Amino acid sequence: MPIQHDRPTSQTLSGVNSRKFLPLTLLCIGGMLIAGISASGIGDGDDDDIDPGIGSGETVSEYELNEASRFASQSTFGLRYEAIEEIAKKGRNFWLEEQFEIPPTLHKPIAEDLITRQDSGEWDEFVRNPLKLRTVIHRFAWWQQTMTAEDVVRQRVAYALSQFFVVSDRVPVLRLTPYSLTSFYDLLLENAFGNFRDLLEGVALSPAMGHYLSHANNRKANPRRNRFPDENFAREIMQLFSIGLYELNIDGTLKLDTDGEPIPTYDNDDIREMAKIFTGLTYAGQGHYWGRRYFNYADTEVFSLPMIMYERHHEPSEKVLLDGTVVPAEQPGMKDVEAAIDVLFNHPNVGPFFCKQLIQRLVTSNPSPEYIERVARAFNGETGSRRGDMKAVLRAIFFDPEAELGTWSATFGRLEEPVVRMVSLARIFNYTSDSGEYFNTGFRMGFLVEQHPLASPSVFNFYQPDYAPVGEIADNDMVAPEFQITTATTVIGVTNYIGLAIFNENQLFHTFRPHFETPHIDLSEYEELAAEPDDLIKRLDIVLTQGKLSQAIKDIVKDVLNKVDDDKERAQIAIYLILISPDNAVED
Repeated sequence: MPIQHDRPTSQTLSGVNSRKFLPLTLLCIGGMLIAGISASGIGDGDDDDIDPGIGSGETVSEYELNEASRFASQSTFGLRYEAIEEIAKKGRNFWLEEQFEIPPTLHKPIAEDLITRQDSGEWDEFVRNPLKLRTVIHRFAWWQQTMTAEDVVRQRVAYALSQFFVVSDRVPVLRLTPYSLTSFYDLLLENAFGNFRDLLEGVALSPAMGHYLSHANNRKANPRRNRFPDENFAREIMQLFSIGLYELNIDGTLKLDTDGEPIPTYDNDDIREMAKIFTGLTYAGQGHYWGRRYFNYADTEVFSLPMIMYERHHEPSEKVLLDGTVVPAEQPGMKDVEAAIDVLFNHPNVGPFFCKQLIQRLVTSNPSPEYIERVARAFNGETGSRRGDMKAVLRAIFFDPEAELGTWSATFGRLEEPVVRMVSLARIFNYTSDSGEYFNTGFRMGFLVEQHPLASPSVFNFYQPDYAPVGEIADNDMVAPEFQITTATTVIGVTNYIGLAIFNENQLFHTFRPHFETPHIDLSEYEELAAEPDDLIKRLDIVLTQGKLSQAIKDIVKDVLNKVDDDKERAQIAIYLILISPDNAVED
């Protein structure tokens, strides 16, 4: 089943009376420029800066609520007001440590349940056309767990990791075998709070990655047949997954040679040597054999177990890796893999290269060199944890002074990508399913906003971390990665999608009816506030814009609400106007 559709020549927002939204002409998309305030009084991150929460019986202040909401917007896919209030009461540090202790909520069990039900003949339609369900099971699992899991920080971090370690359902085998992408995502979930070295090795041995970047069934050289190891994964594990193209200082700035030019981290010889390392790997599971290229969608092992080594297909010769490390000849292939992972993991580039991109995905597009250095030092083990400790990295990212409310520089901020905006809408505004099922094919999302988790057009993700749109951002040597997928079409698409989700009440999710329930929005708590527009706007300012909603937007929203009598319509309109405003689209 295709997941891409021809785009219509025009798009309209169904179910909305456009006369109510005339003030929106004031909200020019050109206003979505990243801005902020000057940084001052930045602390050193010591114990004095730990958020202590509030004592029993104390009232949570508006500042504490906004700070908790800011923290939630960076560390989760969005939380309802009562959950934000809980963070403010407990303190961000204590709440995060609680999150670290919650076991991962995995995706594979959802796939197992759906495949079992399909194979039992529960749905006649899917017996007649089994591919219809099979190709979206991994998406059903993603939405189900993202909407319902208690480990909300882990789920958000795993999504950020999926944009660093990229695989995609645009590859037919991965789309047709549900356990491939669910198991890969579970790998990210299980290691999100673990160690980066384990994560890197897990990705290298992942059968989904092995298929995606073609190092599964990669054979040793045979010069007589002019056959040499595939270099695809060898290149990408260095360029994209660990050290990057150029040598970096610990603050993420480029090291330069005597001519003022960037210094490459590796060359073609390094790629060829690394490619030898990743020969001999193939799919595991019962009845495994070398060269497997056909798969049973219901096989629970082949895409769930790490790849295994077939020694006779592994390159046995000595390998010289990029730091001069010599991998001895004739040792077991998995020893070679472990040696290569160690070399990459211990390279000085990994901290700043990985941490900068994780900061970009979670907090801000343009972290200062000082911010990058502080997080990279946490990665390097300089804060008391082992090198690569993801918990230490996340603490450093979320509790850095630059991430705090009111201490931002003029370069702070990021455009929220469509996936995050829409999932946040569903979570914050209580999309509800009586059956407990939150299954979504993602077809509508892909059509309207041209993005969906695990559906990148290439290994380079939907956007690149150094993308800078022409104009004020590029002129100021800044980047705005998410603008790479921000076009006239997707801006309209996001706006329409938000409108459908709110006014049509159940259009955020697209599923197969009548087999699965379509979740619907529940705005009752906001309808109760709608009698007083100021109260409604204040609550929305907390949950959506962390107290930074401009007076101009507040005035526009209030002016519209004063012309509407019905409380439900008031709530819908207020939420819609704020969600499509620059103040919400750009976190600054």
